[in-house]
Amino acid sequence: MFHSTLKNIWLPYTQMNNCNAPIVAKATHGSTIILNDGAKLIDGIASWWTACHGYNHPHIIKTVKKQLELMPHIMFGGIIHQPAIDLAKHLANLLPGDLNKVFFSESGSVSVEVALKIAAQFWLNQNNNIKNKIISFHGGYHGDTMATMAVCDPEEGMHNLFKNIIPHQYNIPLPDTSEKQKDFIQFLEKHHKTIAAILIEPLIQGAGGMLFHSPEILRFLRKQADHFEILLIFDEIFTGFGRTGSFFACEQADVIPDIITLSKALSGGTMALAATIAKEYIFDGFLSDSDQHALMHGPTFMANPLACSAANASLEVFDQYNWKNAVSSIERQMKKELTQCKNLKNVKDVRIKGAVAVVELYNISNLNRLKTKFIQQNVWIRPFRNIVYLTPSFTITPEELSLLTNSIYDVIKHEY
Repeated sequence: MFHSTLKNIWLPYTQMNNCNAPIVAKATHGSTIILNDGAKLIDGIASWWTACHGYNHPHIIKTVKKQLELMPHIMFGGIIHQPAIDLAKHLANLLPGDLNKVFFSESGSVSVEVALKIAAQFWLNQNNNIKNKIISFHGGYHGDTMATMAVCDPEEGMHNLFKNIIPHQYNIPLPDTSEKQKDFIQFLEKHHKTIAAILIEPLIQGAGGMLFHSPEILRFLRKQADHFEILLIFDEIFTGFGRTGSFFACEQADVIPDIITLSKALSGGTMALAATIAKEYIFDGFLSDSDQHALMHGPTFMANPLACSAANASLEVFDQYNWKNAVSSIERQMKKELTQCKNLKNVKDVRIKGAVAVVELYNISNLNRLKTKFIQQNVWIRPFRNIVYLTPSFTITPEELSLLTNSIYDVIKHEY
């Protein structure tokens, strides 16, 4: 049955025939969502991990307002503008090595599409038309567009309906044991001539299940990519901008990918924006006298001045407080307060890294009921599949965070 508020709306990841009545947000502030009826919810997931500094940060708002009056948008074909120039420079300075060629887009999925396209065309531009396959890993998630669905875990349920439509890629087990690493090397020995790139979410595979892996895995992949002449792509849409405790997750492994994708917290949770950043030699592979060697891609709203201004302001905010200490404090508090969940009978695992906490259950029989229970606790927590997770803003107060962790314990305890 459709709810009156959904007369003209089609929600994401939702069976519209039996979904919960949606709540209606009116305003936000800090880590609080204010509803139409005046109720307040503490946001435990920072609007899909975007609002890293909390909502309505005054510096970001001031910067965007100024840009709105000056120039809200201009096409990026043949014209550039200062907010994009500044943001590209800022990102290049923050990223390790020579990751300094920035291509802007409007969403994380598109940024990965662009990365895959760059990887394939890099080899095509060298007259190599057989290196066109991508290796990705079980448990990974990289977006909902056609090409990105092809590199997500085919068994996780979100995209398996399209298995006969999307292009076939190599989705294999993550080499997180010595035996799997041997299998991975054997796979590369057999297929490396057809592989354009390896794609991975470093340290934490996000929407595929919030699965953690060690920095050693990234070092192993870098070594094999170099040995077999394969590009390495890091999808840091979720892990970038401090979420795992370092500004970029790749820093914890001291590994530099050939291409990196960024979005989510890039604009501080205010505007749709993403970036695909490549090393110098990748960019050079597109330079020639032939137009066919150019990257023929151009989202209409790429490098939107408002979004770039928001991102520049968000990066400036990182310099205004000790975000690293904040993330460390959040990590310690979540470890202390969520450890008790391990004693609950339906809890399979509790894992925490940086400002990410995951309580994995053996099963969740009724997701809609669980979501409703959290709202009744005055918190905004969105469990999926068999996990309940937190990715709060870095500016959340200890009291707000305790409300979130206690709600998780109480709801799971009483529901199971």
